[in-house]
Amino acid sequence: MSLSQAFSEKSFGDLPGWDEDDHLPAFAAFRRSALYVLTKPYRSGGLGIDFNAFTEAYAAARTVSPTDRAQARAFFERHFIPAHIRPENGGAGLVTGFYEPVVDASPVRTERFTVPLLSGPADLVDIDDANRPPGMDPYLAFGRETPSGPVEYFDRGEIERGALAGEDVAGKGLEIAWLADKVDAFFIHVQGAARLIMTDGRLCRVTYAAKSGQRFTGPGQILSELGEIPLEKVTMQSIRAWFKAHPDRIDEILWRNRSYIFFREVGVDDPELGPIAAAKVPLTPGRSVAVDRLLHTFGTPFYIDGPSLTAFGNKPFRRLMIAQDTGSAITGPARGDLFAGTGSAAGEIAGVVRNPADFYALIPRPLVSGAGR
Repeated sequence: MSLSQAFSEKSFGDLPGWDEDDHLPAFAAFRRSALYVLTKPYRSGGLGIDFNAFTEAYAAARTVSPTDRAQARAFFERHFIPAHIRPENGGAGLVTGFYEPVVDASPVRTERFTVPLLSGPADLVDIDDANRPPGMDPYLAFGRETPSGPVEYFDRGEIERGALAGEDVAGKGLEIAWLADKVDAFFIHVQGAARLIMTDGRLCRVTYAAKSGQRFTGPGQILSELGEIPLEKVTMQSIRAWFKAHPDRIDEILWRNRSYIFFREVGVDDPELGPIAAAKVPLTPGRSVAVDRLLHTFGTPFYIDGPSLTAFGNKPFRRLMIAQDTGSAITGPARGDLFAGTGSAAGEIAGVVRNPADFYALIPRPLVSGAGR
């Protein structure tokens, strides 16, 4: 596998603000991936950053323990070479934000708590070229098993109207927890995880388990196309405000997004870290980024320069991030979703992030022809 021409080799001196960044939390995030890959390697992305080229850097990360930002910076400069990533259509890349909501929930349905979060149903099956029925949308990666073969799974509207109510084909209820607000539940679907403060005193976490498989259509896009919110003013906050002002139209808008997310319950081992995401390590607030996993290799460090983004720390965003998640809306070589953390403060940050940014991948030195040691 050779490196894509999407990469243009640079020096660390070419990275705006590299000297001022605190590389220590980025190292901690990188080390979590270095430990995980002892269990299972990451898949190499299509742009040619081969997972095996990380062997030396991962081995070093498991043994060294930087105590300050200078030592952490030296680690990345020793093992990597930066390369600017050319966006597919020219111009700049794009960053958005995501976070882990914290909401009240009940283990049982009550008069107040009526909106369920569901676990994966037993009849949900993976779809690929081997079992895809003729005529089924090639986009669909999941389906519903029936006696006559797989069919498209129920969509959001059908599920919320009761298609999965009661016991599933395995004889159990799918409801993990019940929420009080349908919009809160929808944004948990968008974020892919949440911490739940249960009425019985427990603190638990739900995280992504599976999805119905249909295409995601964001409510911001829908409301913009309907002329309800100008596209440049679409944020999580403006969407929530619109729903609050139009409660009678919530289902109309949300059901146009046919994708539905199923969850699984997990513990909260370290309250300072986020949920375990697609790269199978806990997300680090402000240092983990979701990328297009078809193009990029999990564990890759990315230096992101977004001078117009000031929601993180009230200064231009110039940070070293580690690729540790993905998402259906995160497509393209210079596209990232920044993990802002947990709770309402993180949500205020994540909800307004939609900024141009330059992406620099830190490529393992063994992949770079002529890279010095």
